[in-house]
Amino acid sequence: MTEAAERFFEALPSRAPDVLGGLADGTLQIDLGDDHRTEHWLVRMRPGFVQVSRGRGPADAIWYSSAALFDRLIVGEAQGVAAVLRNESTFSGNVVLFLAFRRFFPDPPGTRDPRETARRAAGRLG
Repeated sequence: MTEAAERFFEALPSRAPDVLGGLADGTLQIDLGDDHRTEHWLVRMRPGFVQVSRGRGPADAIWYSSAALFDRLIVGEAQGVAAVLRNESTFSGNVVLFLAFRRFFPDPPGTRDPRETARRAAGRLG
């Protein structure tokens, strides 16, 4: 497990009020594989709240990713849904939890909100 991934998981509870809303309510088990070992994380989510612990346990959904892919996700160099669709990672269970969790990942470098770009082009943004 990389130091960046450790910091990412440590920061989730403090970021949850700003990031997590809506229908997310349950536990997501995240399995990160590297060589011949897998690290397990349990992320319990509900609107505005996250609790993170290491280990396996009862979960409403399980997401497997390589540690290398996860490192790319946490810096915005990869997208979670695209990785699942390309079979670079796998997911089973309550898809709402996965879709909510991906909101913790940053946008790709250099991306902008299209609404802001349109406002700027129309001269309505300073």
